[in-house]
Amino acid sequence: MHAEDRLQAILRKVRRHGSVRVTEAAAELRVSPVTVRKDVEALAERGLVIRVHGGARLPEDCVPPTARGTGTGAVPPQARGDLTFGMVVPSATYYYPEVIKAVREAAAARGARLLLRISEYDVDGERAQAHSMVEAGVDGLLLAPTTDTTDHTDPAWYEDLGIPLVLVERRPRPVGPAVEHVVTDHAYGARLAVHHLAAQGRRRIALLTRQGTPTAPLLEEGFRTGLRLAGLRAPEGVGHLDLGRDHPGTPRYDGTMERFLAAVAAGRVDAAVVHPDGDALVLLQRLSARSLTVPGDVAIVSYDDEVAGLGDLPLSAVAPSKHEVGVSAVELLAARVTAPDRPRRQVSILPELRVRASSGAR
Repeated sequence: MHAEDRLQAILRKVRRHGSVRVTEAAAELRVSPVTVRKDVEALAERGLVIRVHGGARLPEDCVPPTARGTGTGAVPPQARGDLTFGMVVPSATYYYPEVIKAVREAAAARGARLLLRISEYDVDGERAQAHSMVEAGVDGLLLAPTTDTTDHTDPAWYEDLGIPLVLVERRPRPVGPAVEHVVTDHAYGARLAVHHLAAQGRRRIALLTRQGTPTAPLLEEGFRTGLRLAGLRAPEGVGHLDLGRDHPGTPRYDGTMERFLAAVAAGRVDAAVVHPDGDALVLLQRLSARSLTVPGDVAIVSYDDEVAGLGDLPLSAVAPSKHEVGVSAVELLAARVTAPDRPRRQVSILPELRVRASSGAR
């Protein structure tokens, strides 16, 4: 079982029961207690659990749901501070931990409590979690829906919740109610990556993404704009390769990777922007297995910078400012709660490029 899967399993157990013992989790996951202790430490550093002797428990401001995809009953008034914010995000192990930590700190600085729920990309579950927190009396909600609604004209389910709402790393649909949001400008991030690669003398730049992520369409938009501004064209047939929703070892995933490797070997691709980080690390390994060098044969810029710096060759990466996203989301929600008639705002935060060994000049 991969580390991310273990973290999710431990979180599910804690949310279900309110606490977990290291020995029980180790037996259930078939790993050593030492491994589980390290996982608990990682979750505690992110503010998702509190370490206790022999295990972990939920923070006091997170009440375990009675079942997966559901929330809890009303929050006792005496347990509430001046404000109580709810937050529903799809993951607690990739991308969002830093956002969650920033939200928790920013809320605490305002004397607000935070109720956190993880939807695990379950659309029905996130709806139930959000409605449950509304019924529990939260003053406002931070929400990262599983699906982005920018290309749809049908009403989004969260538009009728009836409480102050801020979308986090999601854009509302282009028509309908004016929903406030805080997002990373991913299109800008892709343009930044292309500009960097072009400045290193790369002229045949490809894009490799995973299907179904809300980020991928924005990266493609920025990627194509970046090529146009640099006076370049995408390599024919391999300009944008889609890994699908599969994983290494499956036909579509491996077939797409092979197309990319063949294009590099033939000199048709000399650079790539790859999203997400995990697939960039897989690509790095497969290039090495084919005796193709980085950055010699192909330069790589990863996107997200979650694990890009951990490979045998540290990968250059575009890094969204996840901490700033979290802080800005709380500021926006707090302002909406305390001043309901203020003009609505939509905040876009620019990511930064972190240059490492994988994207140098030839």
